[in-house]
Order: sequence, then structure tokens, then C-alpha cells
Amino acid sequence: MCGIVGYLGRENCKDILLDGLKELEYRGYDSAGVTILQEEFANFRSVGKLDGLVNKMEDFQVEGFSTGIGHTRWATHGKPTEDNAHPHYGSFTHIVHNGIIENYIEIKRELLQKGYSFTSQTDTEVIVHLFEEKLKSSETNFEAFQKTISELDGAYALLLITKDEPHRIYFAKEGSPLILGTDFENGEQFFASSDAPLIGKVKSVIYFVDGEFGFVEGERVTLYNSTGEIEKIYSQLPKDREVAQKEGFRYFMEKEIYEQFQVVSDTLMGRVLDSKIDFDEFPPELFDGINEIKLCACGTSYHTALASSYLFERVGKFRVSVEFGSEFRYKNPLLTKDTLFVAISQSGETADTLASLKMAKNSGLRTLAICNVDNSSIVRLADHSLLTRAGIEKGVASTKAFATQMVVLYMLSIYVGKLRGNLNVDEVLKEIQTLREIPNTLQVTDDLHEKIKRLSKRYLHGHGFFFIGRDIFYPLALEGALKLKEISYLHAEGYPAGEMKHGPIALADPELFTIALLPKTILYEKTKSNIEELGARDSTICVISPENFDLADDFIRTKPHNHYMLEFFEMMLVVQLLSMEVAIRLQNDVDMPRNLAKSVTVE
Repeated sequence: MCGIVGYLGRENCKDILLDGLKELEYRGYDSAGVTILQEEFANFRSVGKLDGLVNKMEDFQVEGFSTGIGHTRWATHGKPTEDNAHPHYGSFTHIVHNGIIENYIEIKRELLQKGYSFTSQTDTEVIVHLFEEKLKSSETNFEAFQKTISELDGAYALLLITKDEPHRIYFAKEGSPLILGTDFENGEQFFASSDAPLIGKVKSVIYFVDGEFGFVEGERVTLYNSTGEIEKIYSQLPKDREVAQKEGFRYFMEKEIYEQFQVVSDTLMGRVLDSKIDFDEFPPELFDGINEIKLCACGTSYHTALASSYLFERVGKFRVSVEFGSEFRYKNPLLTKDTLFVAISQSGETADTLASLKMAKNSGLRTLAICNVDNSSIVRLADHSLLTRAGIEKGVASTKAFATQMVVLYMLSIYVGKLRGNLNVDEVLKEIQTLREIPNTLQVTDDLHEKIKRLSKRYLHGHGFFFIGRDIFYPLALEGALKLKEISYLHAEGYPAGEMKHGPIALADPELFTIALLPKTILYEKTKSNIEELGARDSTICVISPENFDLADDFIRTKPHNHYMLEFFEMMLVVQLLSMEVAIRLQNDVDMPRNLAKSVTVE
């Protein structure tokens, strides 16, 4: 979830690039950089928010025609440092890149053997050196560019400029957004990874699709795909910048729900291999002598910790305990050196979780952070960290951070199970295949969303909600209830479905709405019986299941799956959408709900 911009023309390239990056800073603010090519390259990079880069470039002047590229970074490979900031460069080539190159380690190994040196930890730097290597066996820069992108596996949107072609920008798109705007009258070209930087600069744009690549030169655009040169199709830009940032969605929360399939794909890239899970962020020795994993988190992150505890014990066959960050320090916890302490936080600044991590460190425990923000306090303090790669989440109520945390913890449970010999080859392959199917499960269909929109009008009144589920679907019920509370301000509780008869069922009546998670692959008959108990007490019931449920007042059908985790992620999508649509009908601001903040930095 980084941002890129590019410009070719006679206007002030520096101002155009910096203004464009400002519009994209919501996509990444770990570091930023710009390269401008006139007679020579001028490269500026800075850690932190964009202001640092602006200050560095204060005295730099651009005169006449120039070519430039810029980038604002959300770190995936390598920490936020100037060396890791974009643009990256070789001997005569500079590049900016969004996405993740899955096979960068193999490419880097080959390039190192050929004498290339690297100054960063990023996957992006391999592209620029690979291009310069391919040029040795190519007649033109374009041929070398084609050869380069043909060897890249993964996701990318990239812009590349070379010193010997100062009036040309090469581009390619696969899995990450890239847009081109052309001013034919003035012979100017503008690139960006979303609409917002282009508004006011051009009136129409090309939205590139996966597999398209080419170059621009003056007002000329040359566009290719695997079949050869293709026709260019221009579309009209929206006129409002915030609308452009939302990319057509009503709220950032809605956009973030829809992009979960993409960020989960990013989270999996380079970590899910053919027959194993690979984390290069920590050594296997991290688990030497470890007999327990202690997961510590707050809010939504606590729900991912609780859900993953089922995975660590069932899949990894490893002892795990789960702690609230706000409670952990005050219980005088028994901490032993054979425990790995795992802190989970979207922001990396959650005060309660950070304080608990400090306690664990002071007690001599090995520590691991699972976080969405590199260089955050929790990441800096922990011995090692796994980034969730969700990108910036602007909606206060977490959605894609929950999804990516779940995927990272799922991968970690498989990794630990294989490392300890608790999973055989066939079991590992089964779980890996399930991981690969999760992104498709997270695609929001028009039919599903429309169904939920229609149902939402039934759930605006009454005296509360029960979200119920069993096994790993119980923490998902907790998360569904939390989402509804956060943005609709309606009372909601999550319960294990089997616990309803132990007291909570006393509340059941027609004005109590029950959202029941009924997966087919795990405890189906038992959960069904629990739902029927509520139905017999006249609770209004909405069942989410791939199987018909005749006694339900409302029914949301999910797809049939052969693994409970695929059902988990699809039902996650449903409860997120339902909570959002109820809140929208109540005319609430779902992005900025009352009394809440995105990063809870107080106890």
C-alpha cells in the first residue's frame, strides 16, 4: 500500500511530484523519495512523513523539460531507512515500485554472483539491477524492460527512467494500481497509483489493467500486453479528491473491506511457498526451548489472538495462552523463560500492549511483534516482528488489519507445527492450499453486498444483538459484535453458542437479534441445536451459513468450502458488511465513530 507518482514535461516537476505524494501520503508514510532527471539525476530520500522530503528539496530548482518519479512508502521488505526508501537506482537507471516481488531473493542471489552490489534490504532494488543486466543482451532499453518484467513474480506497479532516454518513462502493472493521465496539448504525462494526484492536471486517464506495460514519450503513449501493442482507452476522472481517495466507495471502511482480498494476497506473498511457510523476519532458533506461546493484544487484535489460539493448538499442536494487554500487567503473571511473548497491534502504539511487551522483555522472555506499522514502538521494542502488510487503515473500526493479522497468525501456527514435527507433509500441504484460497474467499460480490444492504433495514431497533458461534467462530462472533458496537452504537454481545443456555438466553425475545455463525465444516449439528434453542424463545434470528436453515427469520448464504478457515474468512466479510450497512442506515459516520481513536495510546 505505497504511493507512486511520475511526471514528464516542462512544468515544475518538483512541485508536481511533491503535490502528488501529498495526496498519496495516506497510502504510506514510513519514508518518501523523488528522482528528477534533467541533464543528470537528482535523487532525494527521507525517512518519516513527507515534510522531511520537502525540507530536503527546498533549495532544489527545476528549469525546463524534466522527467521525474516519486514514492511514499509503507514498508514491506526492510525497515524505514533512507537506503530502503524509493526511488532505487543502479548505474544509470532509477525506479519506483509498489507491490511485492515474490522471487526477489532468487533474483538477488543471481545478481550478487554477477558482481552487483545492493544498498538496501528491499525487493525493489533487484528490479533496477536486473534491468541493467538484461540490457547487456538487448538491442534496446525497451527490450531489456520487457525481459525484466517477464522474470518478476508477484505484484508490481513500477516506473523506470534511464539516463540515456531522458524524455521517456517505462511503466508496468501487475496486481497493483497504476494510472496514466496525458495532456496532449502540452505534451505532458502524469502517473499515479490513484486518481487524487491527477485531479486538476488532466481530464481523462488510462486505468491500466494487469499485464499491461509500455512507455510514454512527449504526448505519445505506447501500450502493450502479452499479445503485442494494444489500443489505449481513456476514462474520465472524478472531480473530488476525497472521493478519488475512496475510489468510488462511500466510506474508507467500505473500501478497506473490499480491498481485503488484495492485502491478504500481499501478506501471503513470499511467505507461502510450495511446501512450507517461510519467514525471513526471524530465525527458526527463536523457538528453541519454547514450550508456550503467550499472545497479548487489545480490542480487535485480541480477537485475532483468541481465534488463532485454536489454530496453534489444533494445527500447530502447540500450547498457547491469550492475554488482554490492559489486564496482563496487573495479574502478577507467571513468566518463564520457555515462553515466547507475542504482542499484536495494528498501530504498534497501543499503550496497554506496549507496556505488557516491556514487562515481558524485562522478565527475559523472547518477544515477537505482529504489527501493521514498521518502525512503531512495539516493532522497535520486540526482538523480531512480522508485518501484516495491510496498508494504512483510515477507518477507525478495524477490518483489513483483522484479516491480515489472522492470516499471519494462521501461517505462524503452520510454521510452528512443521518446525516442531507436529505436522506431516500432507497436513502442511492442505493448510497451504487453504491459505492460497483465502484471497478469493474475500472477494465481495454484488449479490452478497446487495443482500446485506436489504437485510440491514430489519436491524435498526430492538434491545440488542447476540453474535454467536462455536470453536474458532466464537472469537469471530466477538469481533462481529465489536464492529456493530463501534459504528452503530447499538448494544451487541458475542457468545459461544453453547453458553447461551447458561444464562444469556434469558434475554431472548422478538426484539433480541441473533446473528448466528453456522459453518458446515465444524460443529454444525451442535451449533444448529443452539440456534434452535434461541428460536424456541422467539429471538429474531439471522443465520449465516452455506446450508439452508428453515427456522431462520433471515438467511445469508455463504459458499460451500472444504476447510473451516475459508468459512471463517467469508463469514468475517459478512459480519463486517452487515455492521457497516446497519450503521449507514442509522446515518452514522462509520469512518470516525464517536468516542474512539484509531491508535489507543493511553491506558
